[in-house]
Amino acid sequence: MKVIIDLIEDVREEIGNKEDFILTAMLLKEDPEDTEKLIYAGESPINLSVLDEVRKQLILKIDGSGSVVTTGKLIKPLLILPVSDMMYELRMDVNAEYCDVEVAGFGKSMEEKKYILFIKI
Repeated sequence: MKVIIDLIEDVREEIGNKEDFILTAMLLKEDPEDTEKLIYAGESPINLSVLDEVRKQLILKIDGSGSVVTTGKLIKPLLILPVSDMMYELRMDVNAEYCDVEVAGFGKSMEEKKYILFIKI
């Protein structure tokens, strides 16, 4: 389980708090021939972020709207949260079938200026 503080620290360490990286969800699925391996199944930019104080989650959404969330748009407001809120879980809503998916890890593409959140279904 990843939480907000994990995201903040990784953005700082991996991309030096650059604000123009586009948040991207990368879907990984189990390899049907070897369940120990994960295979790439697609990616999409994240369109919206919502802080749910009731469920104690930061929900990142893909809604096909065409808008994109950059690291700057996401991280700046998170930095002023109370410390207890920084322990909120990171969750992803991909579509109606795959909502409330756990964020499994982080990555980056310096060439494409993408900050990647890995999800597994």
